[in-house]
Amino acid sequence: MRIRIYYEDTDFSKLVYHANYLRFMERGRTNYLRLLGTDHRALFEETRSEAPGFAFVVRSMTIDFFKPAFMDDVLEIITTPIEVKGASITLLQQCRRGDDLLVEARVRVAFVSGGKAQRIPKPLRLAMGA
Repeated sequence: MRIRIYYEDTDFSKLVYHANYLRFMERGRTNYLRLLGTDHRALFEETRSEAPGFAFVVRSMTIDFFKPAFMDDVLEIITTPIEVKGASITLLQQCRRGDDLLVEARVRVAFVSGGKAQRIPKPLRLAMGA
């Protein structure tokens, strides 16, 4: 997924504010599901009876900042599954500007319903595993 950096993404130093990378990666995870053929609205409808009120929640994240991004840069947000388990998935997310790795995060996301971890629906788990 490509993102252009706008003035609103920067801080007083004209660099991308560190917390904005979390927003970029959130969008990357959403687009990752879309690339798997999953529409969030459709997913909510399909799982309503199996897991009412489900959500994907970030369980943990380890993030490394290597280089800054600047206004007008175009970044590529790359999301790659590392491990798919019954109720969680671990993803590697990278923010790149061309060949430069700017930020890298390992993100563990859990599937919850009713405040408890639930198995990821089989079709989605299989798509993520592929």
